[in-house]
Amino acid sequence: MTSLKVLFIGGTGIISSACGARAVATGIDLTILNRGTTTHRAVPEGAEVIQGDIRDPESARSALGDREFDVVVDFVAFTPDQVQGDIDLFSGRTGQYVFISSASAYQTPPGRLPIVESTPLRNPHWQYSRNKIACEDLLMSAYRERGFPATVVRPSHTYDRTAIPTMGHWTDIHRMRQGQGVVVHGDGTSLWAITHHTDFAKAFVGLLGHPKAVGDSFHITTDEITTWNEIYAALAAAAGVEANLVHVASDTIVAAEPNLEGALLGDKAHSVIFDNSKVKALVPDYVATIPFAAGAREIVDWYDAHPERQTVNDDMNALFDKLVAAAAG
Repeated sequence: MTSLKVLFIGGTGIISSACGARAVATGIDLTILNRGTTTHRAVPEGAEVIQGDIRDPESARSALGDREFDVVVDFVAFTPDQVQGDIDLFSGRTGQYVFISSASAYQTPPGRLPIVESTPLRNPHWQYSRNKIACEDLLMSAYRERGFPATVVRPSHTYDRTAIPTMGHWTDIHRMRQGQGVVVHGDGTSLWAITHHTDFAKAFVGLLGHPKAVGDSFHITTDEITTWNEIYAALAAAAGVEANLVHVASDTIVAAEPNLEGALLGDKAHSVIFDNSKVKALVPDYVATIPFAAGAREIVDWYDAHPERQTVNDDMNALFDKLVAAAAG
């Protein structure tokens, strides 16, 4: 049987690195197009790597020549003009084009739970999410009008060992170990789905080359539901301490640091529960098996082994000091 020929654009990000490793492991003939700039995530052995810049049409065309692929996945498209460039480049050259959207594109705050793929798309708080919605609209129009073989995949919060999922990232771990107050948005009880990238890859790779995935959209998340208090507590346990959690209203945090509006009011401040039935119908063996407690240990172990990555953000540290002091009255 001929192997599926798949092109990944990107390939060394949190999501794409796991998907690449999974694709090669399942026998996919994988080609990766990127600029060759990322250092701490390896390209999977067995994948072909070609260097080019997808955002530079001349560079991309020169790198790809007249090659055709069964599937093209763009992990680094964020705006409609970038997606239009892909449509122009790959029309007639692939049997499936997969766009990585975002679960933050769903109605925010959600009108009902669980979230399903037919949940409306609307996010008034985050331009990133609105751009993803516009990309989806463009692709579905191209599918309906010209048969462009688009598939939309919406990850939610997906992480690997390098990605600390909290507001302050390593600054939060540092504060935990220093016994300082660690700011948690809201009362910490809102529900969240945080998915290990290798779990995400199991379902994602199962959609590649699947004819019933064309013209449709899917989210992929873990079925484990955790509170933000539990997420911070798992990181603290992995760091060998007990965190002093200080709860601050999301609106208050955003008032103090407006740059956090998208990530908080446009995403993490709201409880989410996802129904993964749709992707499981096409990839019936998909099950997420890595609980965040295990993922948290993986994260802290990696940072402890890489002290050069232990960057304390002075601005965030000062913000947290201010919010903790205000909360103490």
